[in-house]
Amino acid sequence: MRKKTFLRFAEYQTSESQKHLDEVRSIHKEMRAYKHDFHHHLQVLREHIETGEYDRAIHYIDDLDARLLHVDTLLKTGNIALDAILSGKMAKARERSIDITVKANVPDTLTLSDVELSIIVGNLLDNAIEACGKSTARQPFLRLYISMKGKMLYFSMINSAGSKQTKTGKLFGTEKNGLHGFGLRRAANIISEHGGWYQYNSEDGAFTSEFLVPAID
Repeated sequence: MRKKTFLRFAEYQTSESQKHLDEVRSIHKEMRAYKHDFHHHLQVLREHIETGEYDRAIHYIDDLDARLLHVDTLLKTGNIALDAILSGKMAKARERSIDITVKANVPDTLTLSDVELSIIVGNLLDNAIEACGKSTARQPFLRLYISMKGKMLYFSMINSAGSKQTKTGKLFGTEKNGLHGFGLRRAANIISEHGGWYQYNSEDGAFTSEFLVPAID
C-alpha cells in the first residue's frame, strides 16, 4: 500500500514538474515577443519624429501606455516563490483568453515552504483556470487577492465556472480521476496540517476559493 502511494506521489511530482516547465517556457516565449515588439515600437516612433509627425507619435505612445497596463508577466508580490507561481499561472490563463486580475502582497519568508505554497496556490489556480474553460460567459474571468492578516496568509479568489457543483464535505468532486484529485486533496491537507481554514463554494457560473493559514512565526 505504501509503495503504491509513493509511486502515485512520485508520478504526481513528475507531472507537476513538467507542468511548471511548460509554464516557464510560456513566460520565456512571451518575454521574447515583448522584446521583439519593443524594437518595433522604437522604430515606429523614430519614423514619426524624424518626419515631424509629432501628434501621431504622441498618439502611439498613449496607445502603448494603455496596452502596458495589461502587461503583468513579471508580477512582484514581495515573495519570490509566489511571483514564480503566479506568473506561470497568469501566462496560462492569458493563453486561454481569461480576464485575470491579481492583487498580492506577501513577505518573502513564510513558515510554509516554497513547495507547500506551490501545491496550494498552484492547484487552486489550475482548478480555477479549468473551471473558466467550462464557463459559458462571453468573457471568463479570474480575480485573485492574497495578503497577510496579522500572521495569517489570506487567499481569496472568484472565477467563472460552469454549472453548480455538488459538495461532498468541504470539497467538490471532479470529472477527472487520479493525479488532479490527488493534488487538490494535498492542497487541503497542507492547509489543515498548518492549522489553517479553507472554504470552497460553487454557484452557477462562478466558483470561490478562500483560505486562511498561519504563515509567520
